[in-house]
Amino acid sequence: MTGKLNLTEEEWRARLTLEQYQILRLAGTERAFTGEYEGNKAAGLYNCAGCGTPLFASDTKFNSGSGWPSYTAPVADEAVEELRDTAHGMVRTEVRCAKCEGHLGHVFPDGPGENGLRYCINSASLKFEPKE
Repeated sequence: MTGKLNLTEEEWRARLTLEQYQILRLAGTERAFTGEYEGNKAAGLYNCAGCGTPLFASDTKFNSGSGWPSYTAPVADEAVEELRDTAHGMVRTEVRCAKCEGHLGHVFPDGPGENGLRYCINSASLKFEPKE
């Protein structure tokens, strides 16, 4: 990952919708089963809504039943950062975009696939790019 994207809060507010700002910059979450991409089955890439960095590919997406888009792995290990999250009385692993440090969601050790991970990601933190 080359270089961080550092913007002022004013620049972030101008760039993002209110919901995107709440999630990406303030570590919020959308309600389960309400996100735009939760049921998306189209082929393509899911990029960061904050900076455009490719994060997840559609061939790693699966229906976890959690109410949020879920993936088995990012497009590259260096595309995301994982941080310990102890908010809300829980211990979880937060997932952030490595370039803009935007909050994406969390990763859990209960997924399918060879690594057994489930990246549970907010739709509002993503922008889908259909495969041509």
